[in-house]
Amino acid sequence: MSRGVKFGIRCACEPVKYGGTVPVSDSSAIPPMATDRLVERISRCVIGLALFGIGISLIIDARIGVPPWDVFHQGVAERIDRSIGTVIIATGAALMLLWIPLRQKPGIGTVLNAIEIGLVANVAIALLPQPESVFVQVPMMLSGVVVVAIGSGLYIGSGLGPGPRDGLMTGLARRGVPLRVARTGIEITVLIVGWFLGGQVGVGTVAFAVLIGPLVQLVLPRLSMK
Repeated sequence: MSRGVKFGIRCACEPVKYGGTVPVSDSSAIPPMATDRLVERISRCVIGLALFGIGISLIIDARIGVPPWDVFHQGVAERIDRSIGTVIIATGAALMLLWIPLRQKPGIGTVLNAIEIGLVANVAIALLPQPESVFVQVPMMLSGVVVVAIGSGLYIGSGLGPGPRDGLMTGLARRGVPLRVARTGIEITVLIVGWFLGGQVGVGTVAFAVLIGPLVQLVLPRLSMK
């Protein structure tokens, strides 16, 4: 069975790394893009994205509901009989095309995000167990949310550019759409479409939506490069 990934990160009104100032929500501040200490930044970004993919895989293999974007990825994967990682990569590439009319500029981290998370998810989903007991599933799902938050803090904190999904939201914000509205609208849309396609909505979906913002807000200042 194909299984599924993603999300967006909320923030407060801050200058963002792709230029300009956009109104953002209250969960984390995205650091500005930088080119100094590039080797260290790329290393932190790659490690963070790997952790993100592993965290998402933990949530998926817990099988009690996946994050909103992953409901979509999972539903599409089921319909076209492809791996979830392949769908994650294809979705990221398609979203980057939508950056063109929004005049968003991708960074190294954007490209790494679009490719690496899907590749890691394909491997991790295949290797991780799929527990049957809810007493194992719930801790597995919650640990996945924590790992995703730490991975997010590392890759966002590396300052190498937003992921394809986050860039779409902030691009809309730069066109006058409040970021909270853009984020909520996009995630509700992909959640509904993914659910109709067969993606799994459950307690894990709710837990991710509730916990990921505060967790990223907690770890991002500690993991951002100065």
